Amino acid sequence: MNTHMLSYDYKKKRIIAAGLSLLIMGSVAGCGASSAENTAEVTEHTWNVTTTAAQNVDYEVKTQTPSIFVNQVGYRTTSDKTVVFCAKELPQSFEIRELESGDTVYTGEIIKSVLDEETGKYTAVGRFNDFDKPGEYFVYADIVGESFSFSISDEIYGETFKDACRKYYINRCGIAISQTFAEDNGHSACHTTVAHMQDASDVSIDVTGGWHMDEKADRDTLIGSSIVENLLLAYEINPEAFGDDEGIPESGNEIPDVLDEARYGAEWLLKMQDEKTGGVYGSALTQGSSSGDYFASPVVVTPVSMDATINFAAALARFSYIYQQYDGAFATVALKAADRAYGCFLNNMAAGDNSASFKAAAQLYRATGNDRYNEVLESFFSLEDFGERFNTDENIFLGCVTYLSTSQKVSKEVCDYLIKLLMKRSEDIAKKASDSRFLVSAGLDDMAEFLDDMRCLTVTNHIIYNHEYTTIIENHLHYLMGMNPEGINFVTEDTENTYAGAGRGGVMNDPINDALLIFMMSVLEK
Repeated sequence: MNTHMLSYDYKKKRIIAAGLSLLIMGSVAGCGASSAENTAEVTEHTWNVTTTAAQNVDYEVKTQTPSIFVNQVGYRTTSDKTVVFCAKELPQSFEIRELESGDTVYTGEIIKSVLDEETGKYTAVGRFNDFDKPGEYFVYADIVGESFSFSISDEIYGETFKDACRKYYINRCGIAISQTFAEDNGHSACHTTVAHMQDASDVSIDVTGGWHMDEKADRDTLIGSSIVENLLLAYEINPEAFGDDEGIPESGNEIPDVLDEARYGAEWLLKMQDEKTGGVYGSALTQGSSSGDYFASPVVVTPVSMDATINFAAALARFSYIYQQYDGAFATVALKAADRAYGCFLNNMAAGDNSASFKAAAQLYRATGNDRYNEVLESFFSLEDFGERFNTDENIFLGCVTYLSTSQKVSKEVCDYLIKLLMKRSEDIAKKASDSRFLVSAGLDDMAEFLDDMRCLTVTNHIIYNHEYTTIIENHLHYLMGMNPEGINFVTEDTENTYAGAGRGGVMNDPINDALLIFMMSVLEK
C-alpha cells in the first residue's frame, strides 16, 4: 500500500462530493481454513483469472468516469509525469491541487486536443515533470473537472512491487500460509495427501507444492515453468531490484526472495517429472466438490505432455544456472532433470516441431557448453523466417536473450544479427508508444502484447541503456494504474477507482501477467 495515501475515508468523501461512484468491497471467500498460527477463520485468495463481480456493496452512486486520467497510485518525484485529458473542448491549462486543502500548487499547459484513432475520442496531454513535491494531489481543469487522486513520492512503487512478488507466496500449495506474512490470506496446509494419475487411478503420486493457478486451485506445469523462467530472467537482468526482505518466511536467509520463490516452483516441477521416461506431467487438477471447498478435494495428475516437457527443460536449465551459487547440489539436480526432459522430448518429437526446443537448447548450452544443444540453435538460426519469429514467438525471443548472455562459444555474426533484431523491435515498440495519446504500445484489449513489449524493452534497456526506454516502461505502468481510457487502476485495490470496484480482473491476479508485471517494474526498482 502506498504509505503516503490519505485515509480511504477522506478520499471517499471527496468522490461523493464530485458525484463519482465508490464501491466498498468485501473480501472474496475461499477455503476458510484456519491458519497454523491463528485458529480464527480466514479466507484464501487464489489467482483470479476470470472476471469477478463486486461483492458486499455498502452503497453505490451513479458511476461517472472522469475525463482526466492519472496514475492513481502515483508518480516518482524524479520521473516524467503525464496526465491525459479526454475532451474536444479544453482550457489552455490545468492545475495540480493538494488533496486535503484543495489549494493549487502547480499550473501546467494542456497540449491541443486531437482525435485519437485508437479510442475514437479527442485527447490531450499535460506534463508536470518539474513538480516534484511529495504529497497527495488531484488534477483540476476548467470544463472537464477533476481527476482521481494520486501521490508523489520517492518510493511510490516499492510496496506494490513487493506485493506483486509476494503474490506467489500467498498462492503456494501444500504448506500453511502464515497470517504473519499473508494477513487475511493465511490458511492451513492444503492438498497434502497423495494424488492419483488421471489415466491410472490406482497409481498414486506426490505432487504437493507449487502455486495455485486459478480459483479452483489447479496447478499447471506449463504455466509454472513460464513463471519460473520470467522471475529468473527478471532477476538476472535487474538483480538490484530484488531484496531479501519481501515478507515471506525465507526473508533474511541471504538469498533474494525471488530466488526462494523460484526454488519453491522448481521443487514442485521436479515432482511432476516421470522418473522412468523423463517426461513431464501436464497439470495437477483439483477435483470439484459440491461445497466448493477445492482445498480439501482430491487431486488428479494429467498424462505426460511434450509441451510441458520441453518448457520444463528450459525452466529447470535456467534455474540451475542462476541458482548454482546458492546451492550447487540442488542446481545440479535441476540441470540433470532438464537434460532428461530434453532427451525425452527428442525421443518423441523433432526439435523443429516446437520452438520451445530452441529456448531449452539455449539454456542447456549456456549451462553445459554441449555442442548437441548448439546444433539445435544453429538449425533455428538458419530458418528463413527467423527474424519474423523473433518478433512473434516468445520462445524464440527468450532463447535469443539467453544466447546473447552466454559465456560459451557463440557466433559473433549471429550475436550482431540478434542485437539488430532486438533494437529494431524495441524501436518499433517505442514508435507505437509515441504515436499513442496514452503513450503505450498496446491497449487493455491486448494485455499479452502490452506486457511482452515491456519485457522486450526491459531486456534492451539492460543491454544498451536508454533513458527513453525507462520512461516508456514507466508510462505503461501509469497506464495500468489508471492513466487509461477507462480510468481504472488494474494493479492495486487501494485507490479510488480500481478493477475490483469495476468487477474486472487485476494484473496481479493472473499468474503469468503478475510475473511480467514484476519484470517491467524491476527496471524501475533497481
